[in-house]
Amino acid sequence: MASNLKNLSDYSGKNVVDISNKRFAVVVAEWNDQVTGALYAGALDTLLQHGAKKEHIVTTYVPGTFELSLGAQWQAEQHEIDAVICLGCVIQGETRHFDFICDAVANGITQVGLKYGKPVIFGVLTTDNLKQALDRSGGKHGNKGDEAAITAIKMLGIKK
Repeated sequence: MASNLKNLSDYSGKNVVDISNKRFAVVVAEWNDQVTGALYAGALDTLLQHGAKKEHIVTTYVPGTFELSLGAQWQAEQHEIDAVICLGCVIQGETRHFDFICDAVANGITQVGLKYGKPVIFGVLTTDNLKQALDRSGGKHGNKGDEAAITAIKMLGIKK
């Protein structure tokens, strides 16, 4: 469903499990930091609201969205990490760079999850402009960071 038809911060309570003993890694792209900082704030708040302990959340910053896949792999390799949340933002420009980055990151994050058998969540905005990104990082369409965190929690509930 398109995010302009749904608030990214709304979710169903199904498969929301106790995460007080779960450990999360959040990998955040520094590029477009106004947006990714807001995504991170949303994800962190959602994890804490659902019982995650602050000391069980590891945050890693990578230079850009392209680097999320390797950052996620480094975190997923850690036995104690139960789920990895990747947060980034790619805004369409005048060249095809957008297409290559989005495709590579989506495939990379997917491969990390499959390789390690852990939830590795794609919390990446791929928007046409900055306004759309801001609308989806705490603006009128909610926060993709909230959605990414609740997705990680729900995936842990499915695996149990």
